[in-house]
This record gives sequence, structure tokens and C-alpha cells, in this order.
Amino acid sequence: MTDSRTLARRIAETMLRGEGTGPSWGVRIEDADVGYSKISMTVSDVMLNSHKIAHGGHIFALADTAFAYACNSRNQATVAQSASIVFTSPVQNGERLEAEAREIAVMGRSGVYSITVRGNDGRVVAQFQGQSRTVGGAIVEE
Repeated sequence: MTDSRTLARRIAETMLRGEGTGPSWGVRIEDADVGYSKISMTVSDVMLNSHKIAHGGHIFALADTAFAYACNSRNQATVAQSASIVFTSPVQNGERLEAEAREIAVMGRSGVYSITVRGNDGRVVAQFQGQSRTVGGAIVEE
């Protein structure tokens, strides 16, 4: 039988391989566990807005990806029900971002998650809140 940390990592890796955005943006899985994930990516020039800082959509997508890996970590297909983000600091070209997702609560088929996105220097660049809904079915075969 697979331990929960190994299974959560396998689920995240399977999801990453199945995405178009994550691999093309260089998303890396740093850690995964039940109700938890940490991922990273480095901002490139194609991710900048007209102000020459990271486009908020790319930061949102990174946080949303960490959210997805955390809420699917029990091997039950789960989708976003709602999400919001607050941007707190601009992000420069070449900066490495880390998004860390933590499960706050699970009630039946619904879950609440908090995702913090940090820059190179550890400062918070965005705070994301997500609500999930389990729709059923396995992500990977156990």
C-alpha cells in the first residue's frame, strides 16, 4: 500500500503531465502531501504585462495549480468551486515564485484552501483563497 505523501506526489505529477500550462511555464512540484502542495516557477519575459511586471493571470494560475494539487491529493477528482486573489507585491522578470497550498477545512464534498505565493526574497506577492468541490473518480490507480 502506498503512503499518503507518496500518493499525493504521484497525483500532483500525473496532473502536471496532463496540463498544457504547467509544463510550458516550467512549473515544478517541490512538495506534496494530503491537503498540501508547494510548487514553483520562474517568471519569464512572456509572462510580463505592459508594466514589465508579472501578469496577474500567471500568478493566479500558479496559485490555482497549487490549489488543484492540494485538493486532489486524496485521489478524488476535485475542481474549483470559487477562488479569489489579492496581489500584494509586484514580481519582476526572472523572479522565482513559490506557491504553497494548505487545506483549511473539508466538509463533505467541499473544501477551503489558502495559498500563499512568495517571491525570491520570501515576501508575499499574492494570497489566494479557494473553495473546492469533489466530483468523484480517481486521479491515479492505487
